[in-house]
Amino acid sequence: MLDKDGIAKRIAREIKDGYYVNLGIGIPTLVANYIPEGINIVLQSENGLLGMGPFPFEGEEDPDLINAGKQTITTLPGSAIFDSALSFGMIRSQKVDLTILGAMEVSEKGDIANWKIPGKMVKGMGGAMDLVASAKNIIVAMQHVNRAGESKLLPECSLPLTGVRCVKKIVTELAVLEIVPQGGFKLLERAPGVTVEDIQKATAGELIIEGEIPEMML
Repeated sequence: MLDKDGIAKRIAREIKDGYYVNLGIGIPTLVANYIPEGINIVLQSENGLLGMGPFPFEGEEDPDLINAGKQTITTLPGSAIFDSALSFGMIRSQKVDLTILGAMEVSEKGDIANWKIPGKMVKGMGGAMDLVASAKNIIVAMQHVNRAGESKLLPECSLPLTGVRCVKKIVTELAVLEIVPQGGFKLLERAPGVTVEDIQKATAGELIIEGEIPEMML
C-alpha cells in the first residue's frame, strides 16, 4: 500500500506542462514536492497566491507565507500575491486547469463530501464549494477506508455533500480509479503489492474491472 507521500507522488504524474493547479488541504499539499522534472506549472492557493513552491526546509519558514491549510510554504520567481476576491474570481471563471482535493467520502457518481467532519464543529465548507463547482478537472487524494476499516468509496455519500458529479479520478493507498459517466469506479491501476481482490473488498460502491489491471508506476 502507498503512504500519503506515495499517493501525492502518483497524482503528480497526472499534471501536464503549463497547468494551473490548485492543491487542497491534506494529502494534496504534498503534491508540490513531487512535480516531475521538465514540467512547468503554476500552483494556486485560494488564500491568494500564484506561484507556490515546495515546503520550506526547517529554519527557513516565513510565517507570513502560508497556504490555504495554514502551512508555511515558499514562493517561486515570478509569483504573485493578491486578495481572496481575485483568487476566487480565478477559480469561478475556470482559470484553474486541475484541482486536487482530499475527501472523506466519494460516491460512485462522482459526488464528494469533504467538509463536514463527523463529531467536530466546523465553520463551513470554505473554498472547496467554489472549487468543486468551477473546476474543469478534479482528482481526489484520499484513504480508501476509514480508521474502522469501512470503505470511503460508496454507492452514495452519507456525509453532507460539497459537490455533485464533479470528481473525475481518485488516487488512494490501494488504487487509481476513474469515475465513469454512467456511474461506478473504474479500476485503472493497483498499488504495489495490492491485489484486485484487496481493492474489491475495500470498495463499497460499484467497482468496474476490465482486463488485466497494471501496477502503478511511481
